[in-house]
Amino acid sequence: MILFSFALSSNAFAQQDVKGDAEKGATKVSLCVGCHAIPGYRSSVPEIYTVPMIGGQSASYIVSALSAYKKGERKHPTMRGIAGSLSDQDMADIAVYYSSQNSDTKPNKLK
Repeated sequence: MILFSFALSSNAFAQQDVKGDAEKGATKVSLCVGCHAIPGYRSSVPEIYTVPMIGGQSASYIVSALSAYKKGERKHPTMRGIAGSLSDQDMADIAVYYSSQNSDTKPNKLK
């Protein structure tokens, strides 16, 4: 149990050391924009999902969500595949980019 706790805390500590870069994130969101930048978009695989607009969402929430998809804790096959291809740095960059956006329907320039 102690080793398990240490492994969890080490992993969390390692992720805290990763600093996101919004400009790099802007170059990594091409797959995201196809769904998350379309107002009212619904995905129909494997069932109907309403896709959220993520501009303006907190960076920590986005990293947490992407990590959960990558681990299979959140169930959506497309998101799992996309998140599975991302490094911790990619997730941090994407998260900082989206957190710098407005929550309206159009991506804006970085703050």
